[in-house]
Amino acid sequence: MDGSFRIGRIFGIPILIHYTFLLVIPLFAWIIGSQIPLTIDMLKEIYRVPIDTTLATAGYMPYVLGAIVALGLFFGVLVHELAHSLVARAKGIGINSITLMIFGGIATMEEGVPDPKAELPMALVGPIASLIFGIICSLLIYAVPSVTTDPGMAGVLVFTLGYLGVLNIILCLFNLIPAFPMDGGRVLRAWLAGRMPLHRATQIAADVGKGFAILFGIIGLFAFSPFLILIALFIYIGANMESSAVKYSHLLQDVTVGSMMSSPVATVGPTVPVSQVITMMYTSKHLGFPVIERDTLVGMITLADINRTSPIDREAMQVRDIMTREIITLPPEAPVLDALRIMSTKDIGRIPVVADGKVVGIVTRTDILKVTELRQV
Repeated sequence: MDGSFRIGRIFGIPILIHYTFLLVIPLFAWIIGSQIPLTIDMLKEIYRVPIDTTLATAGYMPYVLGAIVALGLFFGVLVHELAHSLVARAKGIGINSITLMIFGGIATMEEGVPDPKAELPMALVGPIASLIFGIICSLLIYAVPSVTTDPGMAGVLVFTLGYLGVLNIILCLFNLIPAFPMDGGRVLRAWLAGRMPLHRATQIAADVGKGFAILFGIIGLFAFSPFLILIALFIYIGANMESSAVKYSHLLQDVTVGSMMSSPVATVGPTVPVSQVITMMYTSKHLGFPVIERDTLVGMITLADINRTSPIDREAMQVRDIMTREIITLPPEAPVLDALRIMSTKDIGRIPVVADGKVVGIVTRTDILKVTELRQV
């Protein structure tokens, strides 16, 4: 994910921190620190234990505790995502990374058509891990007297453990809300997929998720809660994106690149002036051409390549000066879903189709969208 940096690996899985994580920790520290007296009263009622406030409310300690609880909360989120990832790996799904960000965490997995039998345990294990983590924190409260006899330090430990216990149990319950693409929504989809086609189950789960997103947004507006509004947007956009991805997978599941590629292909040589390529783009309405030298594909030149040069320099340039030399190609028998996945991950608009070392066609995002629209008829 853009804007992230790696801090290490756990079980061989890269752990990334998004810049929004660094922004939200001070915010959470301030919110938690400013509400310590109220929170302590709540924890006393929940756990039925005395909590000394002498140290917890002294000086800057409330904000130090706020930062510790915020970091502990995100550690709980990491445990949650690791649980998802380890079960996914056991089911044969590759895990690329786990990223901690403003909304919590996200495990990036290899793309593919979701398997309901694998998705159900994957979705459930995250909330279960949060619940277990919350229960452990809660039980540790009652071991505090055996760790320290200092009332102030005991109060700090009880506050920290109690708050983390409550927050992780809430995290478990919140994630079980059937608001796709949250865990509860994925459980709903997996259950529905056992009774109907996957794309239909996904559409229903996504519609339910959008309904919850609208509800959260309305509550957020009336409660003046920007964070709840952001969560609502996250759920709504995520539900829409996942629904579209599964729809494309369903409509294009038996389509090959060769059956829908554009052919024959307009090509250019490496010595063609860039100005001539721009003219070809105007006349053909194509924004990229394979570069052929001695019947061999040596590069691609696209509008993006041209835009990276100044208009003055272009007049003296040839295609070989600015073309992309690292070319991604596909054979005609490749699934068109592979082309769509490559275009999304590599942010490219077209892929040459090569057979026996020769360019036999080209597939573009526009081609895929047209075929998708036709298959919906």
